[in-house]
Amino acid sequence: MFYQPKNGHQLPHNPLKAIVTPRPIGWIGTRSKEGALNLAPYSFFNVICDNPPLVMFCSSGYKDSVAFVEETGEFTANMVGAHLAKEMNATSVNSPRGVSEFDYAGLTPAACEMIKAPRVAEAYAALECVAVEVKRLTGKDGALAESYMVIGEIVGVHIDEAILVDGRIDITKSQPVSRLGYMDFATTDKVYEMFRPKWEE
Repeated sequence: MFYQPKNGHQLPHNPLKAIVTPRPIGWIGTRSKEGALNLAPYSFFNVICDNPPLVMFCSSGYKDSVAFVEETGEFTANMVGAHLAKEMNATSVNSPRGVSEFDYAGLTPAACEMIKAPRVAEAYAALECVAVEVKRLTGKDGALAESYMVIGEIVGVHIDEAILVDGRIDITKSQPVSRLGYMDFATTDKVYEMFRPKWEE
């Protein structure tokens, strides 16, 4: 089949979100100027550069995560392992502003080294980030969308040493959870290696 997104897909659910998968989940931790804590999962998330080290998440709608980043310029990106899948899902609840999703999901907000935003103590890794851009997105026609992209520079990295084997992160130990299409998720527990080939004439 072929369809133009502007005309709709005629399917029960949006297939685009199932085409571009799996998507890593950025579990974004923020603190407002007044000290309120927020924790929300975003599957429109990824590391986008290694020098400088940059990560991005995108919010559909102007949510607390974006508002708190604009207030303070800081956030954490926490990684979701299989052991935290239910807690991550719990933090996706549409709660009133001021409710701490850390408390709601029974998670521990831990202090960071470089920023004041909280990280998830139970996460296998967490990135401390300073925002470098918050941008409301537009389509090709220039019309403003109700989507907001946040780019942050990683200024600190926390890794649970239990997932390190011979100096490398062992995916079979961290078991990252990713978002697929629809209400589907996946856990990575198997890996294989491929090395870049050398050019031969």
